Order: sequence, then structure tokens, then C-alpha cells
Amino acid sequence: MVDAFNGTWTLVDSNFDEYMKALVIVGNGTKPKIVISQVVIETVPDVKRREFSYTLGEEFDEITADGREVKSTVTLEGDSLVHVQRWDGKETKIVEEIKDDKKITTLTFEGVQAVCTYEKA
Repeated sequence: MVDAFNGTWTLVDSNFDEYMKALVIVGNGTKPKIVISQVVIETVPDVKRREFSYTLGEEFDEITADGREVKSTVTLEGDSLVHVQRWDGKETKIVEEIKDDKKITTLTFEGVQAVCTYEKA
């Protein structure tokens, strides 16, 4: 199932700015491309490139696009990739799913949820 996430995905719809505000980060309206290749995720936004790799189920250190240093874990739960980031007693959850040939990313932080829809490029 992890192979279904492989490819280059272009953002087509999002309410990501509300999620960014909850994290006390000003949204910048960029529309990044996401490149997934097995267990390497590369974000190619308009401004800053970010890449990280992981092993399913193993915690790793990650620096987020906004500069937070977090402890992350990515697991496969059913047909979804679930990425949990923890820092300073806080936690955000990022769920990636494939539905109708689109990648749906749901981000949740302190009750605020953003849904981003990507189409394969």
C-alpha cells in the first residue's frame, strides 16, 4: 500500500492557513509539490525545499518547514500513512490517504484541522 503514495503530487485545494495560524505561524499561500519515493518525502514549495526519510514505526528527528525541531514517527494504519510530530509537550498529526486518485492530507493540531488535496502530476 505504501507504493500508492509514490509520485509527484501538486496541491489543488487547501485550508492550510488556519492550521498554520493554530501553530502560530503565518501562512504564506504557497502551493508546494510533494514528491514521495518509498520512504523519502520531499517538499518542493515556492520558497523552501525540505526532504526527510524515515523507517515506518521508528522515531526520528525532524526539522519542520517552519523550523520546529520535533520527534516524528510515521506508521501505516490501514491504507493511511500517519505522521505524528511531538515537541514541547505538543503534538500534531498528519494523515495521508489516497482517494479517487487524489492524495488527501489531513493535518490536526489542538482541534484545528486542515485538509489539503493533491493531484498526481
